[in-house]
Amino acid sequence: MKTRPIDQVLEIMRKLRDPEGGCPWDREQNLETLKPFLIEECYELIDAIDSGDVEKHKDELGDMLLQIVFQVQLRQEAGQFSFDDICTVLAEKLIRRHPHVFSDDKVTGSKDVLKKWEEIKNKEKKTGRRSVVDGVPKHLPALMKAHQVQSRAARVGFDWSAIHDVMAKLEEELEETKEAMRSGNKEHIAEEIGDLLFSVVNLSRFQKLHAEELLAATVRKFSRRFQAVEARVHAQNKQMTDCSIAELDEFWNEVKRDEKHER
Repeated sequence: MKTRPIDQVLEIMRKLRDPEGGCPWDREQNLETLKPFLIEECYELIDAIDSGDVEKHKDELGDMLLQIVFQVQLRQEAGQFSFDDICTVLAEKLIRRHPHVFSDDKVTGSKDVLKKWEEIKNKEKKTGRRSVVDGVPKHLPALMKAHQVQSRAARVGFDWSAIHDVMAKLEEELEETKEAMRSGNKEHIAEEIGDLLFSVVNLSRFQKLHAEELLAATVRKFSRRFQAVEARVHAQNKQMTDCSIAELDEFWNEVKRDEKHER
């Protein structure tokens, strides 16, 4: 019988960790040392998705799978669980959390699915979560964490009912930020800017967008335009520091106009 590719990958990882003929670097790794690679691979996978390059996406999914296989191998060496064990747990969880697919339970739409998902998750925990916002990964980037917390609160009905309420809250937070800035109190200013950012995330969420992705796209846009400004300055045999802010602003506006014409 032909060996399945996943079995080949698992055997390769076992060999890499083999004390008698494996790779010295792979043998030195543990769960702590692997964490930075896991985070890096997550972001590289997202970059691959954004690129639209199918081959790159396939390659990065393989790299992500490697991180899973590596951690499973470490746990298997300790006699704790195997790759089949995590697949079994996953399959059981998917079936258990989709009773509307695998049993006679009924749902009215995706919001109802998410609500029931949270109910099922809480029942699964032996002690139960004390709060619906418990369990949000502490290492998530702040914008993503804000989105997750807001989404979980919304699932139990703690949410604005209309977009104009969200906008009103955003405007309220902006005014409170201005007031804090007039006070000159740094702690108050920091708190109000945080509240303002939280409200912006809420606006993004209401538009079914993710603030993390929106800000990343804006950073890329700014970097692209700034590099174009630098190129124009250097084309005049100047350095950025040789130009006044008015000159740089004019270059910036030229770049923006050129982008619009290219669309």
